[in-house]
Amino acid sequence: MSATDTDYPEFRLQLPGGGPEARGRLLTEKGTNGSQKFVVLAGSPGRQEVVPSFPIRMPSSYRLRQRLVEDEIFTESATWPGWLELTQDVECNSPSAAAEILVGRSANGWLEWKSTDGHPLSDYLDQVWWGPNRAWLVRGSNVSGLDLVRRLWLPEGLVTLRVRHLRQGVEQGISKDRLRAAVEEDYAATATYNQKVQLVEELHMFLSRMRPGDTMCTISGGRLYVGKITGGAEQVASEDGRSDLRRPVDWADQGHPYEDLPEALQQKLSAQHDVIDLTSVKDLIDGLGISDEDLIEEAEAADRDPSVEIPALTARREPELPVPTDELAAELLVHDADWLREVRDLLWDERQLVLYGPPGTGKTYLALKLAEFLGGGPEQVKLVQFHPSYAYEDFFEGFRPQEDPQTREVAFRLTAGPLRELADLADREGNRHVPHFLIIDEINRANLAKVFGELYFLLEYRNKSVRLTYSGDDFALPPNLFVIGTMNTADRSIALVDAAMRRRFAFVELSPRTEPTSGLLRRWLAREGRESEPADLLDVLNSRIDDADFRIGPSYLMKKGVYREGGLERTWRTKILPLLEEHHYGEGIDIEKRYGLAALRESLR
Repeated sequence: MSATDTDYPEFRLQLPGGGPEARGRLLTEKGTNGSQKFVVLAGSPGRQEVVPSFPIRMPSSYRLRQRLVEDEIFTESATWPGWLELTQDVECNSPSAAAEILVGRSANGWLEWKSTDGHPLSDYLDQVWWGPNRAWLVRGSNVSGLDLVRRLWLPEGLVTLRVRHLRQGVEQGISKDRLRAAVEEDYAATATYNQKVQLVEELHMFLSRMRPGDTMCTISGGRLYVGKITGGAEQVASEDGRSDLRRPVDWADQGHPYEDLPEALQQKLSAQHDVIDLTSVKDLIDGLGISDEDLIEEAEAADRDPSVEIPALTARREPELPVPTDELAAELLVHDADWLREVRDLLWDERQLVLYGPPGTGKTYLALKLAEFLGGGPEQVKLVQFHPSYAYEDFFEGFRPQEDPQTREVAFRLTAGPLRELADLADREGNRHVPHFLIIDEINRANLAKVFGELYFLLEYRNKSVRLTYSGDDFALPPNLFVIGTMNTADRSIALVDAAMRRRFAFVELSPRTEPTSGLLRRWLAREGRESEPADLLDVLNSRIDDADFRIGPSYLMKKGVYREGGLERTWRTKILPLLEEHHYGEGIDIEKRYGLAALRESLR
């Protein structure tokens, strides 16, 4: 539908809780910032109270309502006891402001005002795409050297784009194809190919995807400012060419300190573009500066179904790592649950750690079991094993040959690796409070700088995002993604780990010389009801090995085959002695005489 100045019907707004209806009319006249005005008709009812978040979310509507009450234009109703009533027509800067003064909360007037036959007001406006409201960031703190946020946007209720060379007459709702043609011609001599591609994307978002009711954000002076778009886009000829495209925005008075923002929101804001779609973190933005109690009260005032979770509350739920219990310590045969709790605390603080030690110390087993406990099950755990030829394309994403099932032709397609798959799963809506774990077995066997690429940066700066090499996406590691690596110190010493990796990971030793590894075999034998001789033999063996990185872990002797007839001797001969022969290669040491079962048993007598 569309309408001329006189064709707009009368619109109604149903007040919450089955309350009476308010009445109003849409005007073609626009306010100073470009919003289309709306008149609430005299006799319209409104709520007596406002929700606590109202002055924070929509300060201008709150101030208008307060002024109407003080001037006795909005006063107690004789027609509807328990409600307020307007004694005269009230002109508002937008349909949303008109709805907000009546309901005492943030409102989307383009959807809440309806015609008598039930059509929302949005159906009567041209060239506006409707659907679920979105959230956006537009940068304006440095536009050709000026901070437009403080100079223009906040005081005048605007958001603008600099499009100095774009032709006049580019209308709202224009297709991306037409925009591309216009930019190619108008910026042929003033922009590179990449600049033109980016400009087309930004212009399309500003002109054709943003709409009234959407959340608008910007950053200035270390603070995030949030507002609501209150009208359509228009093109003006600004004197300096810095603000040619404009949209009206009702900005909140106070910004939010950047360092206090949720990490997931900081990640999105760190992307290096002038216009960014923030819809994936809109719920976090909606809850900024508002307590849980106020969000609940706001939802109740909007007649929200109490059985449905409040999105802003759900979004702010942080991942929680359960505290390891004594029962878990007993199951894993760890000497003290406090040790497991310390590992859990390290993961919580650093979000990535390495379990390192000689072979056979249970590093991978412990990593898997601990991750399953902390993540709530094996579904949240993915394991990969590094090796010398492992590369970024294997680990994160790269082009791989794939056969088309219909044409049977093979083509190279961008394929996600295990980290990208797990990150996408962890970042899925509804999963963001659930811990997810990536286990990297033998993490030191690969060239880490080659495998991680630009992701190495994200391991240290979790609140940032980077532009990906292949897809070009802006990517950040989800806050609920944890990494546990295992490192075999027998084939590459912990001393060889570079400073970059040490800075990004916490390191926890699993060594036969210390708990929980030193007494692990003895505890396992006791649980299995077996004699302690294998533990005694292992202790004597390790006491004869000078290099701690080559001491033998207990897992070699924690298998059923060891305790069949001749199993211990077979394991010693085929598993343990070959390791020691390699360690002492070229030294002329009699391995059997020094480490053989007979020699060790003799020393135990």
